[in-house]
Amino acid sequence: MPPSLSPPLRTSLRPFFGSSSGRSCRWLAGMAAAVVVLTAASPGAASASGPAVKAVPSAAKAQPLAADDPPLADTSAPASRSSRSAPSTSAASSAAAARMAPAATDPLEQLRQRLAARLSGQAALEVPNPHELRVVGRAALTPAVVAPTRAAKPVAARAVAAAGNSQAAWAYQGAAGPQTWGGLKPEFNLCGNGQRQSPIDIRGGLAVDLDPINFDYQAARFGVIDNGYTVQANIAPGSSIELGGKRFELVQFHFHRPSEERIDGRQFEMSLHLVHKDAQGRLAVVAVLLDKGPPQPAVQRVWNNLPLEKGEDLAARLPLDLAALLPTDRRYFTYMGSMTTPPCSEGVQWVVMRQPVTMSLEQIELFARIYPMNARPLQQAAGRRILQSQ
Repeated sequence: MPPSLSPPLRTSLRPFFGSSSGRSCRWLAGMAAAVVVLTAASPGAASASGPAVKAVPSAAKAQPLAADDPPLADTSAPASRSSRSAPSTSAASSAAAARMAPAATDPLEQLRQRLAARLSGQAALEVPNPHELRVVGRAALTPAVVAPTRAAKPVAARAVAAAGNSQAAWAYQGAAGPQTWGGLKPEFNLCGNGQRQSPIDIRGGLAVDLDPINFDYQAARFGVIDNGYTVQANIAPGSSIELGGKRFELVQFHFHRPSEERIDGRQFEMSLHLVHKDAQGRLAVVAVLLDKGPPQPAVQRVWNNLPLEKGEDLAARLPLDLAALLPTDRRYFTYMGSMTTPPCSEGVQWVVMRQPVTMSLEQIELFARIYPMNARPLQQAAGRRILQSQ
């Protein structure tokens, strides 16, 4: 017991130090009770008790009583009386301690207040309390952020996307057939409302003395591709025609079945289109009509180099004699028209050879197995002028 206390105060606090259990915490509790007693005592009692306590540890103000501590004595009575009546003073001091105890001594109530303060964004008051239930918050485990992986598209979906980016938006039959080409894409607009569309039925041509076409065809390297619409041969530079004083370079040729062009209503087994382009990008197409008869050696060279897959360009090992594709009679019809496939660009000069070239039935059937029908229907001539060689 602290020696600085007066004898009466020492006597009133002696019960708290008589037991050997809990002495380490009872000294602070006793000091808190002494502060209560000294504050409530009369001036006479204070003077009788001797010198007042000069300092009280701050921890005593916040330290609650342990559950097994004995009640504090009431020292407001005279010292001699308190020493004779320990039970009654103990009851009085217990009431005084109850008045000084914190309002919320229930651990659950303190925990509720602490959580409410945290939720409201305010820091909770830290009060050391041996009965306080402390909840130590752990940082929430943040799930690892896994970068999303792009799911691989199915092969069929990739094929459709690739075709849609190129030319697969149109077809020769069905929902995307020629009757709908003009509405499939804005760039296909001329297919539906163009004024000079091809092919046409060539009738009533004006017979005039047309300049002969100068075919400057060389034996050329070529590659064969099945582009999904026809079999096409891409030609190396060096072959050209001269038409109307202009030079057009041969770019490629391809096939249609049946023939797209008709002469006086007659349709042929197939047609061959040789596509030429001049320095300004203008097109001139020479159409050769194909009919049943003896085999065509130049066409057979193309069939012999067919690729195994669509879209694959297979380079032929030997050059092709392009002049062998032409008829011996070089007279022709000519008129202005368009490409016969989307986007149906107009401003194309057509040259249709009057004499057909023959192909064997086997050669025709081979193409028919790949493309049974890849011809655009006839378009209106719309009063356009058709010239023909005499």
